Amino acid sequence: MTPTAVGSGAPPLEWKLSQVLGEPSPGEEARDDDVVSAIEFDKTGDHLAVGDRGGRVVIFKRKDGGKDHRFRSQLERSDSDLAWHPEYRYMTEFQSHEPEFDYLKSLEIEEKINKVKWCPMPNGSLFMLSTNDRTIKLWKVKERRMKKVREKDLSPYISPENALLAERSYLSDQENINFDDGYHAERTEKIAQQELPLHELPGIADNSDDALARCRKIYAHAHDFNINSVSNNSDGETFVSADDLRINLWNMEISGQCFNIIDIKPTNMEDLTEVITSAQFHPVHCNLLAYSSSRGFIRLVDMRQSALCDHSARILQDGEQRGSKSFFTEIIASISDIKFAADGRYLMSRDYLNLKLWDLHMGSKPVATFKVHDHLCPRLSDLYDNDSIFDKFDCCLTGDGLHFATGSYSYLLRIFSRGFGSAEGVTVGSRKNPSRASLPAARRARRSSIASLARGFYRLAHENSSSVANDTPCDLKQKLLRLAWHPTDNLIACAAGSSLFMYHA
Repeated sequence: MTPTAVGSGAPPLEWKLSQVLGEPSPGEEARDDDVVSAIEFDKTGDHLAVGDRGGRVVIFKRKDGGKDHRFRSQLERSDSDLAWHPEYRYMTEFQSHEPEFDYLKSLEIEEKINKVKWCPMPNGSLFMLSTNDRTIKLWKVKERRMKKVREKDLSPYISPENALLAERSYLSDQENINFDDGYHAERTEKIAQQELPLHELPGIADNSDDALARCRKIYAHAHDFNINSVSNNSDGETFVSADDLRINLWNMEISGQCFNIIDIKPTNMEDLTEVITSAQFHPVHCNLLAYSSSRGFIRLVDMRQSALCDHSARILQDGEQRGSKSFFTEIIASISDIKFAADGRYLMSRDYLNLKLWDLHMGSKPVATFKVHDHLCPRLSDLYDNDSIFDKFDCCLTGDGLHFATGSYSYLLRIFSRGFGSAEGVTVGSRKNPSRASLPAARRARRSSIASLARGFYRLAHENSSSVANDTPCDLKQKLLRLAWHPTDNLIACAAGSSLFMYHA
């Protein structure tokens, strides 16, 4: 890490694996449709939305409802290895997008969920945006209490006429049947003695929670290129969607019209030098928007200055990258993700090799640079040949802006802390361990591995996930691309293929 003084730092955290959702059985291959492509906590941290390549969105709910219901004896064991942490259970799932075909451009639009974003919650309702390459949808998720009525165990003798017909038509004369005013003798005695079993009486059998998702708005036909970002504004009324060349501003209540606020498409496409890779609204000021590019620039624009904001931007650029250049310099400088800290002063960016922390008051260079997988520098040529150099990794940070996390290969999670000068950070392994006890076998319909396993086939883990050595062989096929940090707790949800790993500190 190459730090500049940014205030008080924080000691590194000790991370442990707390929960696994959607882990396949030993020897079971995950389908491509089940691979997680988007993760997002809501503002309270009580709900977690997960999108996959099959166009599905699965929602998990915090088991304790966001409250600490521990007993006093549990609270006193603060130094225990089994430290308390949030636990999530399956809530609901729905099919957000279906595969489409653009007949005008002869282009197939896949159903993969690129981003999921929770919206402000008026009156306690759950709203979220989900998008594939072309279409954004607004969903309302409503929780409801389901009451199951216990069915009465009806007897063929409950009606005198039915009893007489049934007995006289289908029973042999050898059976001894006694009727008292048309009722079977045994049942008459049970009623008389009030010995009718409880399970034969009608009533409420069970109360269970359920959720229903309904599509409220569809924002379509506004992007000619693949959508890579969706970001909600702090005003609670608008959001932006970004593709490779344009950023559009939407009002949530109006789905048929949007405003193009950034357009970098040149008149001649041969003159194209960069594309938009990510866009993020400022968490406090509704007029500020940041977006990154494939050239390693971050532009901060004020939407009050101009209707078209691409010419009035403040540029954040790493001055140290202006030295010698090679064929791979611009490729690895491309920023794949940006995230604001909760206070809005600091901004985190992720390129292929580095994680950088920016201070909006100082745009000449980042205040800290963390090397994620610097050991891959000698292998850039091989990474280019197998297209791994174009992988897009997410980044995330805590609400106080003191800790940061991103993914790497071999399903490794890299976590850094600010102000302690640790260039290595903490490396946590999310790879499958064949020595782990497998889940009980159960027959289930395989639709979504996360959803079906989370309905009871999940694993809680309290094992110590110690740091992994940097000389661990790098598996380029195992990519930890998607992750999200809990807004209030030190909990990280990261996707390893079709599985969701939860780490807490």
